[in-house]
Amino acid sequence: MITPTTTPTQPTPLLSADVIAARVRELGQAITRDYRDRDLAIVAVLSGAFVFASDLVRAIDLPLTVDFLGVRSYGDATSSSGVVQITHDIARSVENRDVLLVEDIVDTGLTVRFLIDTLKTRSPRSLALASLLHKPSRTRAAVDIAYLGFTIDDVFVVGYGLDHAQRHRNLPYLGVITADRPYT
Repeated sequence: MITPTTTPTQPTPLLSADVIAARVRELGQAITRDYRDRDLAIVAVLSGAFVFASDLVRAIDLPLTVDFLGVRSYGDATSSSGVVQITHDIARSVENRDVLLVEDIVDTGLTVRFLIDTLKTRSPRSLALASLLHKPSRTRAAVDIAYLGFTIDDVFVVGYGLDHAQRHRNLPYLGVITADRPYT
């Protein structure tokens, strides 16, 4: 497990930009190896995964397509509401394609389970999941994460695309916020 260190003026650092970049390169190499000679379609989940997906696709040395699927389950809270809403659907068919769903974080697993079930109805050849983060202590719906960046404790993280009330997405690192220190 990765645990945070303390900083008084910013969200508490959890993972540095350099550590994240190195892990994303490793994931890109694994995906390149596993999807060689396949028809790879990346489906990135908006909005939290956009930074991770951007870096990840540049680390994959293969022809691929990229599409986006927008969902909402948190609102401005720090825990999932459990209700998933699609806010933006993919633009291209994934039928008979090898789909890699790219997510920022698997928390309860409910959102990802919903997305996997939804994408399966569209007849992909294969469907796998890449997630930057996973919080196993909060799992309510188990999902297989084929490409995992980091396992973290049950903390609320921001930065590197992840937000709290639409803030902090632009931080180059991942940091922790708490209810008593929301850094708005």
